[in-house]
Amino acid sequence: MLRPGVSLALSLLALAACKSSPTTTAATRDDRATPDTVAIRRDVEHLASDALEGRGTGTAGNDSAASYIARRFESLRLVTLPNGCDGSNGALEPRCERKYFQPFVARSAAAAHAGLPSELPSQNVVALLRGSDPALADEYVVIGAHFDHLGRSGASSLDPDSAEAIRNGADDNASGTSAVMEMARLLARHAPRRSVVFVTFSGEELGLLGSQWFVEHSPVPTDRVVAMLNFDMVGRLRNDRLIVYGVETATEMRGIVDGAIAGTGLDVRGVGDGFGPSDHSSFYAKGIPVLHFFTDLHEDYHRSTDDAHKVSAAGVGRVAGLAERIVRTIADRDARLTPVRVSRPAPVATGRGGNVYLGSIPDMSAPDVPGVRLTGVRADSPADKAGIKAGDIVVEFDGKPVKDLYQYTEAMQARQPGDTVKIVVLREGARVELVATLGRRGG
Repeated sequence: MLRPGVSLALSLLALAACKSSPTTTAATRDDRATPDTVAIRRDVEHLASDALEGRGTGTAGNDSAASYIARRFESLRLVTLPNGCDGSNGALEPRCERKYFQPFVARSAAAAHAGLPSELPSQNVVALLRGSDPALADEYVVIGAHFDHLGRSGASSLDPDSAEAIRNGADDNASGTSAVMEMARLLARHAPRRSVVFVTFSGEELGLLGSQWFVEHSPVPTDRVVAMLNFDMVGRLRNDRLIVYGVETATEMRGIVDGAIAGTGLDVRGVGDGFGPSDHSSFYAKGIPVLHFFTDLHEDYHRSTDDAHKVSAAGVGRVAGLAERIVRTIADRDARLTPVRVSRPAPVATGRGGNVYLGSIPDMSAPDVPGVRLTGVRADSPADKAGIKAGDIVVEFDGKPVKDLYQYTEAMQARQPGDTVKIVVLREGARVELVATLGRRGG
């Protein structure tokens, strides 16, 4: 899950740091496969081993993790997809030759601000399970998780005094990555009507970079993606309690989730919002219904103590089993889901970031144009009411130039809730002046 420094910046800009009856499908019959907890345990132990040194984006350990995931996809005979390489990627060209890889350069303003390299060659890992219904196989459900973690970076951890200790990220997010691979195995036994794209993202800890790259360079048309399910920190299931975000991002979603829960023994708390500090946000910003599965924070989060022996493979399996039911219901429906822009109260103040609320969702991938590019705007927020749109590049706030996320944050913190400010954005190359009345965070 997104590292604390980046999560705070997103929170300051309103990322919140961050009933229809289900269709009867193969997922409701008695032929469902039992999740393979032995394979889940093996996957978590490998990905969270010291040998991979925490899977930091741009490191050899991250590359080794990507190769491991690709081999698992290949063992299931999943289909490769176009990786976006057109011969102009320079140093990325060797990655273009790797099956299942979607190479990209992780460009992070947040990383540069923290003194890390601002350009890191990396890759997502992508595979396809072709749908069984020719009439629906060109529509897609995406199942994803990030596989990167902090590596040896103490600056972005919650135990910086541990110097260069390896942060193995067993729960964050070897657990979610293992859930994606297990979902691939479960669904490959009996393909649903729609196709399923499995993707593990790099660069999440630096600002959702891999998922943003994926949605901007998707190997399948994003307007044919009917839903995205994200797994981030699903390895600490306690007292059967699971949090599922995004249940209000489609009209039918809450009913589908409620129907899938029956008989699982899970105590599921459904949260409506589709934005949050993980990769599902990149998809929701494109108007795609999302779900995010999460077994909650714990004392080992972003610390060197997040190790494999603390992950419950059985718990990951139970989450994957529930998600399989949900995916099959969505993928086997005759009709697509009906997307909803969720309106929600302003996020609660963090105690460090002030109490001003705008509702803009920043793109953390350091675009070439100076300013802050927005991937989305919260429904009914001050930004939405002011006419700010996804894709706008903020270049001026309250008379102050904005060259990056940090100048944007500082300019916002200098004002108070209720203040009226002029915001200048670039929209399709043209300067547009807008006026916003700032809200109160947690109001």
